[in-house]
Amino acid sequence: MITKLFTKLFGSRNDRQVKRLFKIVEQINQLEPSLQQLSDHDLQEKTVEFRTRLSQGLPLDDLLPEAFAVVREASKRVLNMRHFDVQLIGGMVLHEGKIAEMRTGEGKTLVATLPAYLNALTGKGVHVITVNDYLARRDAEWMGRVYQFLGLTTGVVVPGMEPEQKRQAYCADITYGTNNEFGFDYLRDNMAFSVQDRVQQKGLNYAIIDEVDSILIDEARTPLIISGPTEDNSDLYQRINQLIPHLTRQAKDPEAPSKFEEAEYVPGDYYVDEKSKQVLLSDEGHQKIEEWLIQEGLLSPQENLYDATNINLMHHVNAALRAHTLFQKNVDYIVKEDQIVIVDEFTGRTMPGRRWSEGLHQAIEAKEQVKVQNENQTLASITFQNLFRLYRKLSGMTGTADTEAYEFQTIYNLEVLVIPTHRPMIRKDLGDLVYLTAEEKYAAILQDIRECQQRQQPVLVGTTSIETSELLSKRLVKEKIPHQVLNAKFHEQEAHIIINAGRPGAVTIATNMAGRGTDIVLGGNLEAELHAQADTLTPEVEQQLRAEWKERHELVLKSGGLHIIGTERHESRRIDNQLRGRSGRQGDPGSSRFYLSLEDSLMRIFASERVSTLMQKLGMESGEAIEHPWVSKAIENAQRKVEGRNFDIRKQLLEYDDVANDQRKVIYEQRNSLMEAESVLDTVLAIRADVLDNLIDQYIPPRSLEELWNVPELEQALIQHFAIELPIKEWLDKDPDLHEETLRQRIAEAIETIYEKKSQQVGNTVLRHFEKVVMLQVLDTRWKEHLAAMDYLRQGIHLRGYAQKNPKQEYKREAFELFSRMLEDYKREVVQILSKVQVRTDEEVAAVEEQRRQEALSSGFQFRHADFSGLGEGQKEPAAARPDAGAVAQQPFVRDMPKVGRNDLCPCGSGKKYKHCHGKLT
Repeated sequence: MITKLFTKLFGSRNDRQVKRLFKIVEQINQLEPSLQQLSDHDLQEKTVEFRTRLSQGLPLDDLLPEAFAVVREASKRVLNMRHFDVQLIGGMVLHEGKIAEMRTGEGKTLVATLPAYLNALTGKGVHVITVNDYLARRDAEWMGRVYQFLGLTTGVVVPGMEPEQKRQAYCADITYGTNNEFGFDYLRDNMAFSVQDRVQQKGLNYAIIDEVDSILIDEARTPLIISGPTEDNSDLYQRINQLIPHLTRQAKDPEAPSKFEEAEYVPGDYYVDEKSKQVLLSDEGHQKIEEWLIQEGLLSPQENLYDATNINLMHHVNAALRAHTLFQKNVDYIVKEDQIVIVDEFTGRTMPGRRWSEGLHQAIEAKEQVKVQNENQTLASITFQNLFRLYRKLSGMTGTADTEAYEFQTIYNLEVLVIPTHRPMIRKDLGDLVYLTAEEKYAAILQDIRECQQRQQPVLVGTTSIETSELLSKRLVKEKIPHQVLNAKFHEQEAHIIINAGRPGAVTIATNMAGRGTDIVLGGNLEAELHAQADTLTPEVEQQLRAEWKERHELVLKSGGLHIIGTERHESRRIDNQLRGRSGRQGDPGSSRFYLSLEDSLMRIFASERVSTLMQKLGMESGEAIEHPWVSKAIENAQRKVEGRNFDIRKQLLEYDDVANDQRKVIYEQRNSLMEAESVLDTVLAIRADVLDNLIDQYIPPRSLEELWNVPELEQALIQHFAIELPIKEWLDKDPDLHEETLRQRIAEAIETIYEKKSQQVGNTVLRHFEKVVMLQVLDTRWKEHLAAMDYLRQGIHLRGYAQKNPKQEYKREAFELFSRMLEDYKREVVQILSKVQVRTDEEVAAVEEQRRQEALSSGFQFRHADFSGLGEGQKEPAAARPDAGAVAQQPFVRDMPKVGRNDLCPCGSGKKYKHCHGKLT
């Protein structure tokens, strides 16, 4: 009550911030007349002037009014587009490192030019991040004309570019690209073999994210992963796939008196939890699968499926179960040219080449009977949450961010400011209509479409899946209603369909319009029409086209503008608002209505009981709909529940990933310092001293009696680790008073002498070069193995809860132990290789380095998203994965060591078989 009173008296924080920025807008407007008087050359010289003043110590904020005024004037001259006052406010919000919520059609693309230009003046680089490659290319070309006019360079990064092309794009003042491309390039740079191989030469300075909610919220749960192939298990996926259809699902018993009683479920082999998107085997299902695996010879009769040795089998069974129960064809994926192509649940676009992780994609390939491709092993990984927190300054813009303002503030420390619209919004958002069945709902939608067509009102029908869009399309064909379908199967015709979606009487069915990035213009897109006929366009034809468009535009305005029909509520209110936001742009009329049924996913899972009880009380009959604020409130509460749950998942993911992120930072900093250092000798000497001290401590405990010393074992260990035979026993026999410290010093000197001789043989330059090569290669190998260990740890960490332990704390503790062990193994292996390898010529070192570089550039890495399925309960199905190029076996270094059989114990003393330890390197 008091809060409302204060808001009424003093205005909200948002209002006060906007009021503050309007004062700066007045300063910018006052500069406009003087800039209009300047010639093009004089206006362009302003960039040079601004850079000079910045170099003299002027703060960037002090340049803002002049810089924004210059960009507005340049935009007027080059694009014939002048920034509105509210767009200037949007630009200032972005420059301050905040999120600007701007309605659809308010010109977000043009807004980005203001902060991009201002921040590019520093020369540190600006990244403008879009949701797809088409928008990145379009915006770079379109807005690039303004930057070029003002003397700045523009680059664009898209998949398939050569490293040199990307390097040039990142060296530009302003670089456009997708979130995935920036993320994968960051990971790839941290796998580079030399400083020159990196593409992001300027680092991560300032980012402007378009559709920021889509990238930082919707995709936050899906880590970016670069991976390489593992062994072929395609036959196992196909064999296990044959079993799953014979299993039965546990179903709800409609006669159960209480939802809390066990009798609610009739017997079955597995249970699907739709809320958390999980599938769990029952005891009966477990027994069935074990019997079948024994029959197939995949499991011994004495073994259990849950034995440690059968983790791989269990992994395949779980993947097959999820593929058959949680993922639907034409909803989550489509089959195209004998390949499984993922459909983005938030945008409805296909994601060619991307793959689900943890064997799920292979299981779906087996299910759909297409070629099963190999699984992959993680080589590098990062979440969007931690990637974008690496930027010195981060900002974003979207049409719908206010509902997620708390999460933006909590996770990213980004404030959301709602920017006023240029013209008042007059769209009518009608109440939801709820029907008992989906059949009744679709009948009502068809009737609404018919009425809109009769009055020549364009209609956009938003669906949540390809399946629904095709079902609706078939009904419209049956009713002989002409229409266009825009979903993942037909996204190639997207631009053409959107151009015509605003014509009188047009009917367009679209799957998840979020992030489409193209406005629907009432009457049709005139600019696109003129562009299409540019080659044959005469003044008379242009005049005629403009007159026809005006007539169509007036007709659509009279009919009520674009009408939005939602066929189902999305889990997030924000996605629903994005669909609504396609109508009513820039003060145009429009309307929207959602048609729901109790059979819809959201209603069935979260709101069906409450709403169905209400409908029964009201005496609803077949074909009747309920439209009541209580119903809308119940639906909104259901969406809030899902949003809250999804926020908890993302927050939990971040807490787990922060552990890996701290380790990632350490490794990447170490890697970068190795690459940038001219000599790594000091590091090698420090590592060698550390390994030697630890080794001697094992056999000669510090400050211990000589009777406790294990000298023979120490001599063997020195041969294994340092390739040096030392007569330590003879030394002690000759000098009974030899002190422990003196002995340590003598061993270190002997090792140093041999290493010095090696250096003299091949030359300091060659050995220094080779040391760097070895350290980078071993670090990459050990980091890759560590990531695999972290994956396994995360998958099973929730089980610690059964032992009354906090899984999060246990994860942190065990991850630290794994990391410490990895660093020790890294040091030991570097010392072993440098001690045993005989480097003969400069050419050999150059050849090893060149080969390593070529592997990094041409290897078949998979660039993909992953499933975080080890975080316990609330997890989401994985997002996708994208190949760009496959990992090749590491080429061996030439080394002096005894010939060891593949199944013998490794001479390094690890206790592992040689083929699983140093045999990997040869």
